[in-house]
Amino acid sequence: MATALDQNNNKNDSGIFSPLSHALFRNMWLSNTVSNTGSLIQSVAAAWIMTSISTADHVALVQTATFLPMALFALPAGAIADIYDRRKVQLFFFFLSLVAACLMTLVSILGLITPWILLGLCFLVGSGSALSAPARGASIAEQVPKGLLSQAVALNNISFNVARSLGPAIGGFIVVAFGATAAFAINAISFIPMLESLRRWKREPEISRLPPERLVRSINSGLRYVLNMQPVRRAMGRAFIICLLGAALPSLMPLIARDLLVGNAGTFGLLLGAFGIGAVCGIFVLQPLRAKIGNENTLRLCCLLIAGGLLGLAYSPSLILDLILLMVAGMGWMMITTSISVLVQLLVPRWVTGRAIASCSASFTLGVAVGSWLWGVIARDYGLVLALEGAAVGLVLSLLLGYFLPVADRTESTELDEQLADDPDVKLGISGRSGPISIELQYRIPEEKARDFYNLMRQQQQVRSRNGAYGWSISRDIADPERWLERFSCPTWHDYLRLRGRRTVEESELHRQAVRMHIGIEPIKVSRWLNRPAGSVRWRDEAPDRGDEALQIHT
Repeated sequence: MATALDQNNNKNDSGIFSPLSHALFRNMWLSNTVSNTGSLIQSVAAAWIMTSISTADHVALVQTATFLPMALFALPAGAIADIYDRRKVQLFFFFLSLVAACLMTLVSILGLITPWILLGLCFLVGSGSALSAPARGASIAEQVPKGLLSQAVALNNISFNVARSLGPAIGGFIVVAFGATAAFAINAISFIPMLESLRRWKREPEISRLPPERLVRSINSGLRYVLNMQPVRRAMGRAFIICLLGAALPSLMPLIARDLLVGNAGTFGLLLGAFGIGAVCGIFVLQPLRAKIGNENTLRLCCLLIAGGLLGLAYSPSLILDLILLMVAGMGWMMITTSISVLVQLLVPRWVTGRAIASCSASFTLGVAVGSWLWGVIARDYGLVLALEGAAVGLVLSLLLGYFLPVADRTESTELDEQLADDPDVKLGISGRSGPISIELQYRIPEEKARDFYNLMRQQQQVRSRNGAYGWSISRDIADPERWLERFSCPTWHDYLRLRGRRTVEESELHRQAVRMHIGIEPIKVSRWLNRPAGSVRWRDEAPDRGDEALQIHT
């Protein structure tokens, strides 16, 4: 499917709505928008019920309960998205959300809702969405050509904001006219279109030369990649801090509607709707703004917009002014989350996309979850206005982070090197689980290029580490200064083969630079060692000789 899409890439323009010309993406996007609208209808009902049965900290905890599952389950969900069929993963977890939404409706019908039961049900519904989100995000690349990935990711993010423009207003009307139970029931029904779209998707399975990683090891691989990829690490750090500070806006909005505007559920729905409309409008500004001033300056501008919105809301006596302020703040919020999401997807290769998206989502949602609790407590103990002022000051001060955690710019997606490496020379009978495996590469580098080679190897260290190696080192022969030795290890033989297949085009270019520095008639010498080779040695005559077993090569 990806091949067919790529062949048609030149037939499509690069406008922001171009991905919608592809039927598969369009169906998924529309179904996802319906599901998101249902979730926002439920959120309005849950938040407004909490304002009538509990205190400010519990009201803010509705946001925490909704977003905490993503922070808790993001990494396992990302690993699952990269290991298993992404269509089946989404089907399973969307069905889980449907069951949880039906349970919430039943509890409401029976009149059993209490603050903690409501928070628990919000957590359960959010868990299904959190576990399906990485698979949804990672499957976008299978539904549009490579050249439209940025626009498709932006549209996927804007889906939630389109829903935010409609869902809250609809939710507020439903709660006022028919009660919270009807809102919960509509949320349950909203999952059906997505389940049907997934059922009809004829996904082409990806064929791997190696068996999939186990779940725990896959999680470790994703964490290792993110920790060793500096641009991704910095972007996620900024996302967490900005969302931690900015969480005051969505989490305290029910209190703004009730206490500052003296309104009802309909007022709350209008405020959320204005926030969503601003986010939708931001999609038309984001691409030209990023192209003109870059990601870092875009983030700084958006932080100022949200900070200004928070201060204005703290002192505004007018609903109309609040709606305008929220539209501006919503535009800023959308541009922050979309810029970072697009950047992360462009920086990472396909094999780790699900886990990278999950890590990025975890940084967003953990910031919102913790921030919602924090600003809720401050609002309870010191007042709503002080909480809004504190969040605004924090966002202004966060501009200084641009000097310590700058966000990179990127316009092209990261592609794996399609050229397969030659099969290694193996004459010892080992299995895929044999290991650890140590690899040594011997280079001969002219002395005048020693510093350049050393700096190149430091970059190579990051590549090896994020792709699965550990214990990396570089050594220089005291007796022969032109002779260098690079050494690293992998846990098993399969891990080593995975490392060889994970090289991107940019990483392969680093290796080619090292090859060009190498001098001498002999090529770079590569040695592969099986550490602790007990399984390949017969210690007693009567013991079976595993070395007689032929190596199983997966093709």
